This record gives sequence, structure tokens and C-alpha cells, in this order.
Amino acid sequence: MARSVGFIGLGAMGEPMAWNLADAGFDLVVYNRTTERERPFAEAGISVADSPEHLVKRVDVVCLMVSDGDAVTEVLEREFGVLDGIDESTTLIQMSTVGRDETMAAATAVTDAGGQFLDCPVSGTVGPAREGTLVGLAGGDDAVIDDVDPVLEAMCDPVVRCGEVGQGTSMKLFINLLLGDLMGAFAEALTFGVSTDLAIEDMLTVVENGAVDSPLFTAKGQQISEGDYDPRFPVDYQFKDLDLALDLASDERVPMSVTAAARELFSGARADDHGDEDMAAVIKYLAETADVDPSASDE
Repeated sequence: MARSVGFIGLGAMGEPMAWNLADAGFDLVVYNRTTERERPFAEAGISVADSPEHLVKRVDVVCLMVSDGDAVTEVLEREFGVLDGIDESTTLIQMSTVGRDETMAAATAVTDAGGQFLDCPVSGTVGPAREGTLVGLAGGDDAVIDDVDPVLEAMCDPVVRCGEVGQGTSMKLFINLLLGDLMGAFAEALTFGVSTDLAIEDMLTVVENGAVDSPLFTAKGQQISEGDYDPRFPVDYQFKDLDLALDLASDERVPMSVTAAARELFSGARADDHGDEDMAAVIKYLAETADVDPSASDE
């Protein structure tokens, strides 16, 4: 496959996404601000750029997957940044989870520089990123999506067309606010159950055989029962996304009392030094407050 693709941001999600592009046969160039994350790619014979500008000038399509809106702005606008390399042949796919205003600002900057912009954050965690089964949430012109669809399909299955630029971001905030609300409620319920001497495994059996069964509860319940809080999606990121959703809801005058309560749970978990642990660690904050141990409830 002749088309060249650049990937900026080789973190927990970006690294497997970039490998999927390489495995799909694209001529790949990578860049990461922390250079040690580039090393496995270089060792595999994949080109490594020394700046975002250098990367953009060597490819047709640029995928951007960084931590937050500030990182997006920095990569775009820094000296030797993305905007220094863009021309009319460049399409930038912004895949990071940021606020809607930040998405629109990035889109304006890219199009003003002559390039094309696609708003396409992804839903899913590290496992789906490795498997190439992230849900792509595409916001932009159909012609732009059609043009880069093979690139998206190397990382995502399915790709959902959400509307114009900005709607991909709105869809990502929708699904992540629901994720945070559900995780907060699940953690509260389990903490309640443990405090009344119910066994985690028994509670999970009841959940999995009833109307509220979900893959989220199955996966996170198993992690909690095993005391496994290795980060698939960290507390810090879930808090960030709830905060972004509440900011947009305020602009839209949508009441969000459940989401506001979930944000406070995740804020408490961060304050209790669980920010870099998996989102399931919100139960550790609740359990410590209630003086119970969910991972010990089945012993």
C-alpha cells in the first residue's frame, strides 16, 4: 500500500494504533515527544521523525493521538510543529479526546494552513486498540472520511459517521460521560454490598444474570475482585472527560446532576492518589472511606 501515514503520540493507546497501521501495510512515520517510545518502531525499521513538521512533510495523512487539548495545541503550534508542515495535500485526523472548543480551534488552524481536518476520537481502551476494534467517531465531510477510510479501518471497527466537524468530539464525550456515570454507580453499589457482607462474586453473578448486565460491569467487576488496577483507562483520564462533558453541557444548558456527582467521585479518587490507576480504582476511594476491602470480600 503506497499511501504514507504519520502518527503523533505513542502512548498507551497510540502505540498499538500505530502498529496496526504498520501491519496494514501503510508507509508509516512516527513521532513522540518522549523519544524512548519511538525506539521499538525504529528497531522495526519504521521511520521516526525528529519533529512534527518533519513528519507532516513526509506523509499524506497525519493521525494525532495525544493526552489532552493542551498537548494538541502544543503539537500543532510549537516551533517545527504540525502547522509548519501542512499544505493542501495534508489531511489531519485528530483522534485525541479534547473539548469541543479545542476541536474547533484545531480544525480552524489546520484548514487555515491549507489542510483538511477530520474530527475522529475513538471509543475503547488498550485491548481494542491492540485488536484494531476501536469505535471511530468521525465528524467531518463525507468526502474526507471516504478518502481516509482505509486508514481508519486499520485501527477502528466500526467507524461511525457522526456528522460535521465537532460531532465526533460530542459523541466521544457522550459515551465517556456515560462510562463514568456507570462506573461511579457500580463502584458505589459494590461498596454498599461489601459493607453489608455480600461477596463480590455473588454480586457479579446477580448483575450478569439481570437487566443491568454489561461488558463494563463484567470486566471491571473481575478487576476489582482480583485487586487489579493496572491502567486500561486511568482515573485521571475519566475525570478529564467528565469535566469536558460538563463544560459542554453548561454551554448547552443541559442539567447533568448525575455526571456532576460522578466527577466528584473521580475527583476524590484522584485526591486519594489513584489518578494513574485504572478507572475501576474509584472503588478504592469509596472503600477506604467506608473502611471495607472489596478484594478481600470473597476470602
